[in-house]
Amino acid sequence: MATNICARLRAGVTTASAEETQALATELAAMLPPDATLALHGDLGVGKTTFVQGLARGFGVREPVTSPTFNIFTLHQGNRILVHLDAYRLETPREVDDLLLEDFLVTPWCLAVEWPDKIAAWIPPNAWHLSLGIAPDRRHTLCLRA
Repeated sequence: MATNICARLRAGVTTASAEETQALATELAAMLPPDATLALHGDLGVGKTTFVQGLARGFGVREPVTSPTFNIFTLHQGNRILVHLDAYRLETPREVDDLLLEDFLVTPWCLAVEWPDKIAAWIPPNAWHLSLGIAPDRRHTLCLRA
């Protein structure tokens, strides 16, 4: 089943609800390596945080998961640690150093990064890149490009 979710995401998946998007992420969480970095690409409102909520559920996180836009990052503890980083407000690469974010970019945990292009130089080469979008019929699209 693990390769099935990756194959489906590589082929591209369309979801009709937040629950469907979260279910895909929950399924993917079960097969991610311990040091996975997920770079979540897409415009505002495409479901990046919704996807992270599903990852958190897959890792057994019990607390609510919301966008860390103003905090920049949030740590969630379940049966694995999930670091949710939102780089939207970062203006320069120097801010990664100033905010000591590089400590969170080197993983023994799952790191999910929204707006990864803002910190592209810090994203590891083995990161999993997931593009999220909205189709003309308002359903959400997800495509994994590893």
